[in-house]
Amino acid sequence: MNNEEIRKKEEIESALAWMIDDDFLETSKELLEVLGYRSDRTANFPITAEDFIRRFPARNEDTDTEQEFRKNVESIELVFQVSSTEIAPNDQPMLFEAPTFDEGYVRTFTFFAVELKDKDYPRGKYAQFTREVNKRLVMPVVVLFRVKDRLTIGFVGRRQHRRDPDRDVLEQVTLIKDIRLDDPHPAHRDILFELSLEECAKWMSDHKEEENFDGLLAAWLARLDTEELNKKFYRELFAWFEWAVAEGKFPKDKNLTVDPEEHVIRLITRLLFVWFIKEKGLVADELFNEAQVSPLLKDYDHDCGDSYYRAVLQNLFFATLNTEIGKRGFSEGGNPRHRNFSLYRYEDQMLDPDRLLALFAQTPFINGGLFDCLDSEEATRDGGYRIDCFSDVDYKKLSLPNRLFFDKDRGLIPLLEHYKFTVEENTPIEQEVALDPELLGKVFENLLAAYNPETGTTARKQTGSYYTPRPIVDYMWRKR
Repeated sequence: MNNEEIRKKEEIESALAWMIDDDFLETSKELLEVLGYRSDRTANFPITAEDFIRRFPARNEDTDTEQEFRKNVESIELVFQVSSTEIAPNDQPMLFEAPTFDEGYVRTFTFFAVELKDKDYPRGKYAQFTREVNKRLVMPVVVLFRVKDRLTIGFVGRRQHRRDPDRDVLEQVTLIKDIRLDDPHPAHRDILFELSLEECAKWMSDHKEEENFDGLLAAWLARLDTEELNKKFYRELFAWFEWAVAEGKFPKDKNLTVDPEEHVIRLITRLLFVWFIKEKGLVADELFNEAQVSPLLKDYDHDCGDSYYRAVLQNLFFATLNTEIGKRGFSEGGNPRHRNFSLYRYEDQMLDPDRLLALFAQTPFINGGLFDCLDSEEATRDGGYRIDCFSDVDYKKLSLPNRLFFDKDRGLIPLLEHYKFTVEENTPIEQEVALDPELLGKVFENLLAAYNPETGTTARKQTGSYYTPRPIVDYMWRKR
């Protein structure tokens, strides 16, 4: 990230912070100006939902969604209208365009600021309200919703009606949902930066698009494309996958040896699942914050140590998520035949085990196979084997350095923190610019597709195109 990008993102954060208490219309203009959008094409309208509905009547009136809109909208104001003239002002002299709002001017972006009454709304409501605004106007409308200390931005695709060229059909609603105004998520800050006029102009240049309304619309649609977001995430995750395979130490058991690639695929799948349920508040954020968790571990070493995976993640996977709350506790240790995988281990590697147990206690029991420990009950001398090496004795066979998780440039946790995750699956009707739960299966299948367990080779398939090699899935997840 260069200095100019850092400066611009800091300006975005400042503009968002101003929106918490100040006039919403004026702060919306200020945020859009930071993003490079400015225009004199505006007008003063009455600001109630009722007045908006009367000013811009819909084809079908008094619908259920219209009634919901009336009930929930505190105020709605026109911010301004942006045309090709404002998109490339140096190339578009204003000879024939009046610098005022024109409700019949189709080839424009129009921004509205909507203040909602309640303190929280589900994604479906935002999509509904975005459609309610857009269906009353002929041009694409970007809606900025404010609910106390959160901002949501709604945008809906349009296409011409196949039988009536004078009508548009509203397509999928895309939302940038619940941007924290006082502390925006890095992913939200990044997407706002990418939607800035300067960044969209770069996209238009790179893709040989004219710098006008059509080019900007294409740039917005590309920036808001969740499939592209998924592909970008997968490319970065695949790079980490290869690094982890190269840097980790994995068990080579004479009774059963699993390739390093399988170990890392399984780890990624488990941790991604955890990341999604963390969005529901079911896992403590502190467990993934190096500054907060490292003081709880004995002799923590960022570069050369490996205690984080063992003492935190393995205990989270096997003794927390895979164990009923009432049965959780520490292993007494010292017995190589003691194979109770529901007990916590590595107490001697913790400085504050009570604090770690308190953090683990926030997480419920997940009744499923994902967090089954794949070690055998039998000792290795009796034909048993160690895969996960969740053991009081054999744990040194598996080592994943702390830097794999926390390196600020390449670590897995900074990578995950850079993206917004949502627990709601995107649909053809509505989507959030975030990674949804469907990604979990896609990543798993794509990594399996990239890795051939029969030859032990990894193909460099980084496109993010997914398919389901079912025999390999079954091979990977059957209990050994």
